[in-house]
Amino acid sequence: QVQLVVSGGGLVQAGGSLRLSCAASGRTISTTAVGWFRQAPGKEREFVTTITWSGRTTRYADSVKGRFTISRDNAKNTVYLQMNSLKPEDTAVYYCAAGSLIATDLESSYDYWGQGTQVTVSS
Repeated sequence: QVQLVVSGGGLVQAGGSLRLSCAASGRTISTTAVGWFRQAPGKEREFVTTITWSGRTTRYADSVKGRFTISRDNAKNTVYLQMNSLKPEDTAVYYCAAGSLIATDLESSYDYWGQGTQVTVSS
C-alpha cells in the first residue's frame, strides 16, 4: 500500500516560514486528491488544505487562507505545504493524507496517512 513520508517540520518564530513535504512510496498518488490536517495539543484534528489530482483546484481552511499554499509535483509523487506568516496558533502536528477521489475536508475520504511532523511557532 501507499506509504507517506512527511518532513519539514520544526521550530520557527512568529512571522517565519516553513515548507512541509509529503512524499509517497510504494504506489503513485498522482491520480488522487491529497490533503493536510493538523492537531494541536488538547484539540481535535482539523482540516488545513487539499488539492485535486490535477493541482488545478485547491481549498483552504479560513484560518490559513492567504498564508499557506499547497502544491504538488506528480512527477515526483510529492505534495508540498508552504507556510508563511506563521502564528503561534499554527503550532500543531501536521499530517498528510492521500487516496481521496475528491479534494475534501472529510478525513474519512482519505485512505493513506503520513506519520505527522511537529510544527512549533514561538511568539
